[in-house]
Amino acid sequence: MSHKIRNNSIRNIAIIAHVDHGKTTLVDAMFRQSGVFRDGQLVEERLMDNMDLEKERGITISAKNCAIDWKQTKINILDTPGHADFGGEVERALSMVDGAILLVDAAEGPLPQTRFVLSKALQSGLKLLVIINKIDRPDAQPNRVLDEIYDLLIDLDAHEDQLDFPLLYAIGKDGTASTSLSEPGKDLRPLYDMIIDEIPGPSYHPEEPFQMLVSDLSHSDYLGRLAIGKVINGTVKSKDKLVCMGMHDKKTPLNVSKLQVYQGASLTNAEQVEPGDIAVLAGITDVHIGDTICNKESPKALKRITIDEPTIAMRFTANNSPFSGREGKFVQSSKLRDRLLREAMKNVSLQIEERGNSGEMIVKGRGEFQMVILMETMRREGYELCVGQPEVIFHYVNGKKMEPIEHVFVDCEEAYTGIVTEKLSKRKGIMTAYVNHESGRTRLEFSIPSRGLIGYRDEFLTDTRGTGLMNSYISGNEPYRGDFPDRQTGSLVADRQGEGVPYALFNLEPRGQMFIKPGELVYEGMIVGEHNRENDLNVNPCKTKKLSNVRASGKDDAVVLTPILPMTLERAIQFIREDEMVEVTPKSIRLRKTILSAAARKISSKRL
Repeated sequence: MSHKIRNNSIRNIAIIAHVDHGKTTLVDAMFRQSGVFRDGQLVEERLMDNMDLEKERGITISAKNCAIDWKQTKINILDTPGHADFGGEVERALSMVDGAILLVDAAEGPLPQTRFVLSKALQSGLKLLVIINKIDRPDAQPNRVLDEIYDLLIDLDAHEDQLDFPLLYAIGKDGTASTSLSEPGKDLRPLYDMIIDEIPGPSYHPEEPFQMLVSDLSHSDYLGRLAIGKVINGTVKSKDKLVCMGMHDKKTPLNVSKLQVYQGASLTNAEQVEPGDIAVLAGITDVHIGDTICNKESPKALKRITIDEPTIAMRFTANNSPFSGREGKFVQSSKLRDRLLREAMKNVSLQIEERGNSGEMIVKGRGEFQMVILMETMRREGYELCVGQPEVIFHYVNGKKMEPIEHVFVDCEEAYTGIVTEKLSKRKGIMTAYVNHESGRTRLEFSIPSRGLIGYRDEFLTDTRGTGLMNSYISGNEPYRGDFPDRQTGSLVADRQGEGVPYALFNLEPRGQMFIKPGELVYEGMIVGEHNRENDLNVNPCKTKKLSNVRASGKDDAVVLTPILPMTLERAIQFIREDEMVEVTPKSIRLRKTILSAAARKISSKRL
């Protein structure tokens, strides 16, 4: 076997950062200053966040590729999500790079989601660059943050070479970086030079035939399915005859109908791609993430991408409510199945299981937020569906029941530490750290089962009057910690189909918190509110005031209803119980009982 050599004309890097630490803004500045755009060209902000959901929520959901040129060197940049629920995106992105930039806010420091992605980068042995961003913030403390970065790296068992990292101080929105706090930066030249000097070029065996690991999939209306990945060895040319090595070494022949590489944020045609570069191949239909595309004469599979196991599961079914088909284009279970299978092909962290011939699908993923993004994407595409309560996936080791445990970080005002600690303790949480910043705020750390956080986040915001911050990451599996009570309240369930009436809703308000407004359509089995007590209560939200010809001495009291909070997908899936579902359509989010008929629910409860 020949020794590996490096392709020094290419650098492949990933950018790691917590949500809202300025990662995408920094990439925008790198584009502008590297000459990707011509002078005067109109460029939208946060160019890499091209999904509507990403722009609305201000977060990166899917990993994306782009490329810039600096001093005759091509720099491929991968923008990774900052949220642990999208860890599958991170793992496949890191399989294409040789180094990583850790971007940390100068005031907030490294947060839990940063820890998750950074641990993956360290396990891959990537060379690390550190940028402390937003040093212009009034509350910036870059020296404290630097100490926290060292503490985090030591805690993650980084070796000595990784602890000896190059450091830059930056203001992403201004597009400046410098090696010292005392000397303000003028542009991003120090960052470009540091990437070329410190990040090694991709290595390859010069005598090995062509091999490419498929790390991402895309689709073009003109070219069909696109396979995206890093060329590990050899070169590839357009029209080459190749073979795709799938699971269990299954071989699928293919011809490269089009070969492309990244230039800026878009793709450009290429006649040949060098080893170490990131290529986009068109001309294959049956390809999956983790497959190897290689030479037809000497096919040799690479090690597949390893992905952490999913932690939660949710039940997806076609919408079977009385209002089915009124708002969406796709309502059949076969359409829902095809859409979910397509999503699983692109998203390696999702697993789809079918439940017999019932049309029911079990979707397994990393967390509630990942599921919410999937549902929101589908409803915008015109799908109608019903989803069940998120359920934690348990494992059994030597006959012992194991469950996923999360490490939770809470930052709240000192006055609220008591109620937060009490609530998390009831959910089998164990406090592991308590830090008082002597500024009126405290930082608490807990070890808690994942099921303990389902339905708690809204409660947490209420308890801390909206001032608390809570982040978490999966720390591993531990023995089952025992049962605990979940929701302390029941549901107010409509007993007939009709339209919500102000008179009826006003008289139901003493029973609990309402979810619907006057004039909103309801059906039997639909949840219209949260009951104050533990039991469910069948109610009539359509009841009108009985009018008579008897005159009253005074006028009727005006009905003034309490404003309701708009229902969101996050709030909905956290609220429902085991026998309840969320109905998701392009225009509405409704809560309902799995069994709609009150009589059928009564019979079912007796059988249990």
